[in-house]
Amino acid sequence: MITQKQISKILETYDKNSITIGVLGGHSALDVCRGAHSHGFKTIVVAQKGREKTYAKYYKRREGIGFVDDVIVVNKFSDITKKEIQKELRKRNTIFVHNRYFWVYFNFKDIENKFLVPIYGTRDMVKLEERDVPKNQYYLLEKAGIRTPKIFKYPKKIDGLAIVKVAEAKRGYERAFFLCSSYKDYKEKSNELINKKIIKKTGLNKAVIEEYVIGAHVNFNFFYSPLNNELELMGTDTRRQTNLDGILRLPATEQLEVLKHIKPKLIETGHYAVTIKESLLEKAFELGERFVAVAKKFHPVGIIGPFALQGAVVAEEGREDIVIFDVSLRIPGSPGTLFTPYSGYLYGYSISYGERIGLEIKKALEMGKLDLICT
Repeated sequence: MITQKQISKILETYDKNSITIGVLGGHSALDVCRGAHSHGFKTIVVAQKGREKTYAKYYKRREGIGFVDDVIVVNKFSDITKKEIQKELRKRNTIFVHNRYFWVYFNFKDIENKFLVPIYGTRDMVKLEERDVPKNQYYLLEKAGIRTPKIFKYPKKIDGLAIVKVAEAKRGYERAFFLCSSYKDYKEKSNELINKKIIKKTGLNKAVIEEYVIGAHVNFNFFYSPLNNELELMGTDTRRQTNLDGILRLPATEQLEVLKHIKPKLIETGHYAVTIKESLLEKAFELGERFVAVAKKFHPVGIIGPFALQGAVVAEEGREDIVIFDVSLRIPGSPGTLFTPYSGYLYGYSISYGERIGLEIKKALEMGKLDLICT
């Protein structure tokens, strides 16, 4: 395991007047690069061959436009752990901002044990998003006293509408979802997906079976600063999913006909900004505060910067409540948080996650506390 002492020693060698912000080419890279430039940092994107044009051409910095200064093209994303790539990143005084890509295309142990480049954020917590690791996001939510959907430990225990989250056969990092309301229903639908090679039978052993929560879906995108011990709500959004979105656009009669031939898929294809009513803000902040406190209790470093509690606002008797069914322990993939008013209520104008990260790194440099936000 790479130690904090090793990262601190690397940071000591950096030219603090020439820091570069690095990111993998995907997910939230453009947001990070734009935000870094807004605070005077250079940027570098490590892009996979065949997917580099977004950064090397369309958003490359030239003649006063674009925000990507340099691109390192690798054959595959995981090549970033090669010694020569790491050496080049350190040579450029790079602080790397991890995102979902950073963990989808890598072995967690390689990042924890081999990637000797300072990471903005908590290096060893992102794996807790996975459902099959000890003391994962479900454990932290439970310890924080945050309401979550009922979990059915065994398919035979299903006694109401449930959603089954199981890894796809072809893309193990993505989940296939299906709804069922009984054990018989579960068997029929899971066997159908296995026969179509959408999921594997072995994948069902690690599947999560949750109560299906009926409510308005909202992702609460937070930012926690260890520099001032404050929690901020950067914005709220929800997901666009294919082919579900297309099915929902059809009239009910056509939906029934389509569903005879096509099963709904919940593959994330983007986000859109949403707002919540002001009376729910205090409840949302309370959940965020609880999660930060629990993370700090079980992980010495705790939360650094971006994280999201993803769930739904549900109707209760005479009130609303928030149910959380997913956690992101790094920068969320939606740039749409910028277009909700919550960061503007704090700063006077709306800022993106990338800008907020840039501001935090700049402040840490001024305070001489880079090792407080880099792991």
